[in-house]
Amino acid sequence: MATPRSQRVGIWIIAVVLTVGTLGSFLVMALSLQNQTSDKARFQQLYSDYQTAVANQTKDLSDKYYADFSQYASLPAAYSTSDITDVVKVDLKVGDGAELTADTPYSAYYIGWNPQGVVFDQSISSGSLKAPISGGNLIAGWNEGVVGMKIGGVRELTIPSDKAYGATGSGSNIPPNTPIKFVVMAIPKVTDVPVSDELQRYYQALYK
Repeated sequence: MATPRSQRVGIWIIAVVLTVGTLGSFLVMALSLQNQTSDKARFQQLYSDYQTAVANQTKDLSDKYYADFSQYASLPAAYSTSDITDVVKVDLKVGDGAELTADTPYSAYYIGWNPQGVVFDQSISSGSLKAPISGGNLIAGWNEGVVGMKIGGVRELTIPSDKAYGATGSGSNIPPNTPIKFVVMAIPKVTDVPVSDELQRYYQALYK
């Protein structure tokens, strides 16, 4: 039986609507992917610029402080732990800047080693210095030990285990209940390279 003309027109209209809808969906998807690709490219550029700024700041600080701090790289050596019951502070170089209190903002370079003389962490890397750490939110023995030293100074800290990493330890080179030592160089507080609002927006949109 032949399909009535009115039905054929209706079928044709439905087919056109479905086709247009499908094409529209593909167009929306294509535009979305294009925008996402563009956003990722912009994010990568902004992040690359940020990493470059951090690297430049780190290099400038290393150029300024490496020669002074690197002379202490040979300091780590084995030591007895039998009489380490409190934080011991020895000034190796007295600074000429502000005296640190418990609330003084500052940055620092450091070398840390265990009783066998094994360095478990340090700021020296491949003939240069890594970005310094910010003082204040560190282990209790460090926070206590730097009080009284001056910016620009270098101090050796001997820290009992209960003011270091205690009964849990930290990694294979700091077993539980291990006293540790640091040599610390205090420098003026380093301002972190700011993360732009645009970089934060792209990060939130792409990765959150």
